[in-house]
Amino acid sequence: MRFCNWFAGVLWGWPMMILIFACGLIFSIRTGFFQITHLGYILNNTLGKVFRKETNRGEGVMTPWQAVSTALAGTVGNGNIAGVATAIAMGGPGAIFWMWIVAFFGMMTKMVEVSLAVEYREKDSQGNYYGGPMYYIEKGLGPKWKALAKFFAAMMVLGALGTAVWVQPHTMGMAMREAFNIPPIWTATVAVLLTALVIIGGFKRIGVFCEKLMPFMCLFYIIASLVIIIANITALPNALVLIFKSAFGPTPAIGGFAGSAILLTMKRGMSRGMFSNEAGMGSAPMVHATAITDHPIRQGLFGAFEVFIDTIVICTMTALVILVAAPNIWHSGLNGVELTFSAFQQFYGKWGTGIVAIGVLLAAFSTMVGYYIEYETSVVYLFGQKAVRFFRWIYLIPPFIAVSLSVEFVWTIVDISTGIEGLPNMLALLLLSGKFVQLFNDYKKGHM
Repeated sequence: MRFCNWFAGVLWGWPMMILIFACGLIFSIRTGFFQITHLGYILNNTLGKVFRKETNRGEGVMTPWQAVSTALAGTVGNGNIAGVATAIAMGGPGAIFWMWIVAFFGMMTKMVEVSLAVEYREKDSQGNYYGGPMYYIEKGLGPKWKALAKFFAAMMVLGALGTAVWVQPHTMGMAMREAFNIPPIWTATVAVLLTALVIIGGFKRIGVFCEKLMPFMCLFYIIASLVIIIANITALPNALVLIFKSAFGPTPAIGGFAGSAILLTMKRGMSRGMFSNEAGMGSAPMVHATAITDHPIRQGLFGAFEVFIDTIVICTMTALVILVAAPNIWHSGLNGVELTFSAFQQFYGKWGTGIVAIGVLLAAFSTMVGYYIEYETSVVYLFGQKAVRFFRWIYLIPPFIAVSLSVEFVWTIVDISTGIEGLPNMLALLLLSGKFVQLFNDYKKGHM
């Protein structure tokens, strides 16, 4: 455990934070801060398409909305519910500000990696589309970079096992035990069986499933959170002041909170932010690479939208509920999903536990299903299509181990996984910045 904590600390030191800022800042500058100046355009051409019947043009397996729903299924998980609470409990309220910063720049980072994933994707003999960092590293940077591509794919396989089917069933098990006194192993078993039923049907079944589940899941949690925030609207200004004040100064020890230096606050906020929206990790682009689209940038818009919904909207909901429902809860010593439980209970009473438990259940299950595409894509790249039959079952083993572990250890593994995946991907994005700008300018000329 001591080594894991040390390694996570090294990964999320100043070099990683500088790299995250640099990656997002460079692409923001080169596109004229597109995520701000054209936010309306992004929302109109992503969320707006839900309310318009449009013919999807181009090649692919999933519709663009199915792809973003599946990607959101992989990102909108318990990083939004338990991860945000953990960031506040360990780094103080200021961690939320740094989550916002990651999201602001992450919108462009995600747009870049999704666009490149579509540009360099491949189609196999069975009609499946595969793309992502390993493909744009090898094809975009050249064969001499293949070792880096294989390294990323290997880390992605381990990362999927260490996040999607590690932290999600762990949090799900804790929530079901707290809310309904159900043993975590029972929850994990049911989750594994249901996940198996979906992923056996392939990418198309996963896309259809996530398309139906995600809107309901997001609306359910957002509405439940908004009711609390509106009911405590007078406490909102103080909560926002606390977030900004704590982001730029040390947070003293209060109650069960051990205190936090600025660097720790930044680390917790940025690591949880990156885990939540996966901007820079290179995972979600593998899903978007399957989308039916006529231009890489068009699907890239969905990548920016994904980060906006995940962090700016849903993570913020969780944070504000914790800070406004009862201002003394965040430094009570509670951590993870237990802190979120306590915040919702302050308003909804005993029903609060059930609301969070349902949110956790849906979020965790959707992530386990959605993340499988990233897992299979990496397996196919490393070992070929035939290996999927074997590795598919390995994907279902970690939940039975994770449910018996401590919260601290589980989230330390998450920090390590996200850090290792992010480093080679963001390096590739910077090296391929010229290609993205070329695609971006081409799209502006022909489609805007």
